[in-house]
Amino acid sequence: MVSSVLVVCGEAVLDLISDGSPAGYQARPGGSPVNVAVGTARLGIPTALLARLGTGRFGQTLRSHLTGAGVDLALSVNADEPVTLAVVTLDPAGAAAGYDFYADGTADWAWQQHELPDPLPDNARALHVGSISSWRAPAAELIADMVLREYRRGAVLISFDPNLRAALVTDPAGTRAYIEALVPAVHLVKASVEDLRHLYPDEDPDAAALSWAAAGPVLVVVTDGANGARAYRRDRPVVSLPARDISVLDTIGAGDAFTAGLLAALAERDRLHRDGLDHLDESELAAVLTSAGVVAAISCTRTGADPPSRRERDTGLNQGHP
Repeated sequence: MVSSVLVVCGEAVLDLISDGSPAGYQARPGGSPVNVAVGTARLGIPTALLARLGTGRFGQTLRSHLTGAGVDLALSVNADEPVTLAVVTLDPAGAAAGYDFYADGTADWAWQQHELPDPLPDNARALHVGSISSWRAPAAELIADMVLREYRRGAVLISFDPNLRAALVTDPAGTRAYIEALVPAVHLVKASVEDLRHLYPDEDPDAAALSWAAAGPVLVVVTDGANGARAYRRDRPVVSLPARDISVLDTIGAGDAFTAGLLAALAERDRLHRDGLDHLDESELAAVLTSAGVVAAISCTRTGADPPSRRERDTGLNQGHP
């Protein structure tokens, strides 16, 4: 039985993070949906992950990481295929400079229709989808069908983060089509400036975000690294959040930590439900963005995707810095 209010759907990846030496790699659980689910669970939001969890030691590493954070795996599939691997290279400033993926034949892309719930459990109030599984065939078609079903059913808030990875975008027009089909069928979009520049290289990212806000979502939030984050709503002023001045260890999972912080802050204000964003005023939105920014900032002071607990986030909020 699933008792979680938030269901996160997508891939479960093992990150191999380079330390700069020819043979030096750290293996860490990853994949944007896993990072978001772990982040919201650590922040006290009952969370279930809907993923295909692969075999072998890497698969067990992912399961242990998720259950250790309190993520409910009742909706996840015990797959026969191996885990997707992402080899991550960092630049001297700690930013993720590149990803190389070993994804063919792995668990994340072998979804069967019966593995995706129809409908979601009755107690679920929100669904978050995104990252590679939302725009890479063949998983993307089935996940999009589930999103559209849930949008028409009208029982949950739907959140979406495209989280583009250029190394796996072999068909830019097709990828853009998948993403643009989902945007009108969700209530909340979180994207990075890099995502928007990749999708719309000839368009200003702010203009692209405004276009998405006009297409259907109640709220579009764009993260912009050291420039902070901005929130867009149809016919409403843009709400901006400056970035925090921190010492960055690495930025792996920073965007996912922000997403987790965003969803958790909405849940804590009883906003993580179908109509929760409709009457969100500017001061409350600014507080939600601030909380998400603290979560992301704390994650950047750690190695790999390692979002904070609720207590750590609250300490960061109270001190004014992580």
